[in-house]
Amino acid sequence: MAVRQKAVATLPTLMRALRKESPSLPQRLPSLRRAFSLYDQINLIDNVPEDQLRFQGYTDSGFTVNGVQYEGSLLCVGNLMLSWSPKKMSDITTNSLSIFQVVRPIPEILIIGTGRYIQPVDPEIRKFIRSTGMKLEAVDSRNASSTYNILNEEGRIVAAALLPYGVSD
Repeated sequence: MAVRQKAVATLPTLMRALRKESPSLPQRLPSLRRAFSLYDQINLIDNVPEDQLRFQGYTDSGFTVNGVQYEGSLLCVGNLMLSWSPKKMSDITTNSLSIFQVVRPIPEILIIGTGRYIQPVDPEIRKFIRSTGMKLEAVDSRNASSTYNILNEEGRIVAAALLPYGVSD
């Protein structure tokens, strides 16, 4: 308590001293290069480990992942990527998603990329996904691949079932 009282008592004197002092030269701001020298250590976007999947682009017929162009639909679980048979939203069935009955650890979320436009997910598929313990998010394929990147970079266990962007039922 005595330390606090002493600090409070010294505060007015300190304030007066600071007002009287006027620096002869203007204070320079630190160099931005020096201020951001840790940038490379915290930049998640550019420093992705080589074994981590990263969607870098998309076309009407496929995706670019880690610098390689893939045609058709893709199924990604963590850092595993597979070619996937559905060509349009109506082709997605519980059978086409049956890998999630055996994959461990179970992803916390499945992101379905529905092509160019957001499309409704069959209630039977929603029920199946819930039964596995995952959450489901259905968005257009462009946003699905971006969301996958973010969640995967955070180290979360995530899955994506992506139709090419040009697909529309």
